[in-house]
Amino acid sequence: MTEARPILWAPTPERAEATRMADFIRWLKAERGLSFADYNALWRWSVGDLPGFWSALVDYAGLDIRGHGAVLGRREMPGAEWFPGARCSLAAQVLAHAATDPDAPALIGLSETFGRRELSWRALAAEVAAKAGGLRALGVGQGDRVVAILPNTTDSMVAFLAVTSLGAIWSQAAPDMGPTAVLDRFRQIEPKVLIAQDSYTLAGKPIDRRAQIEGIAAGLPSLSARLMVPGLNGLAPGWSDWRALAGEPAAPVPVPFDHPLWIVYSSGTTGNPKPIVHGHGGILVECAKSALHMDLHPGDRYCWLTSSGWIMWNTQFFALMNGAAVVLFDVAPGYPDLMALWRAAADERLTHLGAGAAFYQSCLKAGIEPKTLDLSALRHLGSTGSPLSPEGYDWIYSAVKSDLWLAPLSGGTDLCGAFVGGNPMLPVRAGEMQCRFLGNAVRAFDEAGNEVFDQVGELVCTEPLPAMPLYFWNDPGNRRYLDSYFDTYPGVWRHGDWIEITGDGGAVIYGRSDATINRHGLRLGSSEIYRVVEALDEIADSLVIDCEYLGRASFMPLFVVPAPGVALDEALMDRIRARIRAEVSPRFVPDLIEAVPEVPRTLSGKKLEVPVKKLFLGGDPARVVNRDSMANPDSFDWFIRWHETRGA
Repeated sequence: MTEARPILWAPTPERAEATRMADFIRWLKAERGLSFADYNALWRWSVGDLPGFWSALVDYAGLDIRGHGAVLGRREMPGAEWFPGARCSLAAQVLAHAATDPDAPALIGLSETFGRRELSWRALAAEVAAKAGGLRALGVGQGDRVVAILPNTTDSMVAFLAVTSLGAIWSQAAPDMGPTAVLDRFRQIEPKVLIAQDSYTLAGKPIDRRAQIEGIAAGLPSLSARLMVPGLNGLAPGWSDWRALAGEPAAPVPVPFDHPLWIVYSSGTTGNPKPIVHGHGGILVECAKSALHMDLHPGDRYCWLTSSGWIMWNTQFFALMNGAAVVLFDVAPGYPDLMALWRAAADERLTHLGAGAAFYQSCLKAGIEPKTLDLSALRHLGSTGSPLSPEGYDWIYSAVKSDLWLAPLSGGTDLCGAFVGGNPMLPVRAGEMQCRFLGNAVRAFDEAGNEVFDQVGELVCTEPLPAMPLYFWNDPGNRRYLDSYFDTYPGVWRHGDWIEITGDGGAVIYGRSDATINRHGLRLGSSEIYRVVEALDEIADSLVIDCEYLGRASFMPLFVVPAPGVALDEALMDRIRARIRAEVSPRFVPDLIEAVPEVPRTLSGKKLEVPVKKLFLGGDPARVVNRDSMANPDSFDWFIRWHETRGA
């Protein structure tokens, strides 16, 4: 058995008993007659009695889910049917706080473009109702798709609540995403309305996106309305002003439990990004469960450093639905320096702060000490996107705050939630996540499908979850859905991460086990890189590998096969970087570009990304690939030599 990692922090008995998790345990004993020896016993019950757990959670959280009989109609996975016959509304559940604490802050926007903007619960409910009425006057109704290209501001949160309160379906892209990447997503779902911000300020510099937005709008023939949030410019011709939009106030409409809420995107290695559809009810109960694992209370102040294109933008509704104020940080994280976010945490009296692990690593390298600020309100620090190194844990406890609950988590866009993460009643161990989340039957499987402990295996989930995708948009026969998660272990969700489950129930994530690119928590299919790189006449072929390492920064090299007679010089590399930056996103500019004679491929022509990745991560060159399955087996030797001499 692996030796237990050192404990860095543990709650006092008084602090542990004041948590939402402890309150839920007390409620289970009083209302259900259930007692548990420890958290692992509670977890085993939650994954063994799915109807019992999820019905208890709904009752404990006071969720407005009405009209159902059974909790679980069908249990098989995929295809589980949750709360059949029930109706609910995420927007209605969120805005209910306007009746209980109307003058308390609900949203606080900190924006380089707009400054500070605060909305009370009363003001938020009124603005959402007016915008929903305006959208309804434009013909937006149940099932219509409304897409947005907005930063992480109060406008984006209000727009989401207004759209989904009508039963329409929301989908969003970050403003810095290139037109190709945005259209690859939005074209698939044929939206009726586009909401976009024409420009914004980032790191003190004005960014004009009018040309890109006009091109995106022109590429969406299904649009019947264009709404613009004016940033640094006046309203463009052909667009209506989003902030001036108003109509007869519209109250949230209850919809079936499995009615689509939003469409988010997670990319595989081939084809267009996968349009993942989540339902109102599934996200609603996920919000309630997250309140236990993140210890969210009414009146808390929550901020996660996120792009609006990352799933962590969506998870801000976990806090909002539980009565916490959400602080939206639309500021470059290093501007004017890396203390900016920490100063905001002190000024806004944040109780919960989260960011990608790469942000903390940058702070560590810069040698900053946030503990010089007044962080007395801060009790919870979250991390995700990539594994947080043990050195990152040490830096947080030495340079940020010693009495702090550090709770890294790991999940994904696919289920808009976490598989493993925090429990405010448990100790924090260096480099380790505290527990498997309630209701999530997470296991580590070896290649034969056997459960393993204290060793690295595939992260799988053996029981269905309400927040799993309803389906992929326009996916006949659920073919892409099945291929994405159920192609390895029939009837078992394979997530694509390497995980170790420790003997005491903790977890360590070791990065992606597939070829998906994960840059600071934002996932992208390698095919999206190939499309823009190989569109250059000078490039004949390419291979991109994203290597996530535990304890040090990730590394993403791009290997290109130049066209005959072309040399890979600095000018061509600059063109490649500029193309990726403009058409995909600056986040996916490679760390290195290297010329290669040919790209290893299977007999069927697929690029061998995963074997090369395994090689770079230390795999045995003789075992990471079956050369009999390769069309060009000698091509792999070049990567072996490169790894031995250059190292990834």
